[in-house]
Amino acid sequence: MFMRVPRTWRYHGRRGFVSKGVKPKKIELVLDKYLLFTPGPVNVAASLRDAVCKQDICHREPDFDVLLTSIEQKLLTLFDIKKRKRYRAVVITGSGTAANESMLSSVVGNGAILILSNGEFGERLHKTSLIHNARTHLLQQPWGTPFDPDQIAAYLAVNDIDVVAMVHHETCSGMLNPLAAIGALAKSHGAIFVVDGVSSVGAEVVDMEGSNIAFCSSSSSKAIGSYPGLSFVIGRKSQFKKLKRHAAKTTYLNLATFYRFLKTHCQTPNTPAVPLFFAFEQALINLLSEGVTSHFGRIQARADQLRLGMRKLNLEFVLDKADMCAVLTTVKVPPAIKVGDLRDKLREKSIIIYEGKGCFAGKVFQVGNIGALSEQDVEFFLGTLRNVLLELQATAADGIAPIRSKTAPATLPAVAKLTLAKVRS
Repeated sequence: MFMRVPRTWRYHGRRGFVSKGVKPKKIELVLDKYLLFTPGPVNVAASLRDAVCKQDICHREPDFDVLLTSIEQKLLTLFDIKKRKRYRAVVITGSGTAANESMLSSVVGNGAILILSNGEFGERLHKTSLIHNARTHLLQQPWGTPFDPDQIAAYLAVNDIDVVAMVHHETCSGMLNPLAAIGALAKSHGAIFVVDGVSSVGAEVVDMEGSNIAFCSSSSSKAIGSYPGLSFVIGRKSQFKKLKRHAAKTTYLNLATFYRFLKTHCQTPNTPAVPLFFAFEQALINLLSEGVTSHFGRIQARADQLRLGMRKLNLEFVLDKADMCAVLTTVKVPPAIKVGDLRDKLREKSIIIYEGKGCFAGKVFQVGNIGALSEQDVEFFLGTLRNVLLELQATAADGIAPIRSKTAPATLPAVAKLTLAKVRS
């Protein structure tokens, strides 16, 4: 039986949760809902649950025109577009992958595209591009390894490239790739810059103008904090207009068609998931009411809180601090602990995390900090993680760096070395 823990209560380790001014009392540390410590989908605000149940409307009526216009204008505000009249944003019923495939199938034509990859989602861009573009090039780094600007510049100097595409936040490792430097390289070699911002938009600054970005994709269900099922592409009008020169390679995801319907009718070419549009608009209202800078700061504060707490548990991270995004943290699994067991134990306490994939499988777990997660939720997570690790380590092999006790000093000592080598190449 699940027991709701009021958000006004404070977490006190083994003493459980207590309300302010009440003597601590041990209770069952299980919630009546899942806390999604993932990079998406996320726990949504209560106002979105109301918005998704608004009155039914037809997508070919003025009601939807007004809704889509509202969403577009709020997206331009989120991106802090100074010359707003030069940009448009189309909204697609489909996940972030749909927006990425819309870009990759629509902007290249018969030209050449260079995919920069240092993780799972860079590889997905490459796989998608190969389906649609015969002249697809790839520059690849190992997962969790920063790009080498000199290598990219050298490649662009000897290859005729029309489009450069890159993932901003590489979710598989948590690495945040640079936008301005790559955008400048693309511009200097006559190429347009296309960015997968699916898991970064809403948490990280994406300077469309300053970074010379022609098109950027993103999703409703990540740092913006809405339900899954919608994605969007924001881009320069001048680049949208050029899309009609290219023969369509898809029916549903042709970006030129989305732009034509937006410009001509302020609608979508296909039947949209209207309730999700209502929720998406409400998520943007919430974000802009909080203030973009404050929203970004709150997400970063949650990340800092998590990282400090996990450092105190003697855990190590895959990336250096300078390479980390604000959205999630990739954590090395202590030796002799199976990540599947860790995930299952946390799930029993209503906490959901990610396991590592690909070359990180079995070696790391990932903790997100976006969506409607409070400071108290993070405290609950850290206390539960500590208890679960202690439980799992009690039956594990000897020689594991111990979890620090509750009486450990507040300052962070040097982290003990774990047997798992640092994942860098």
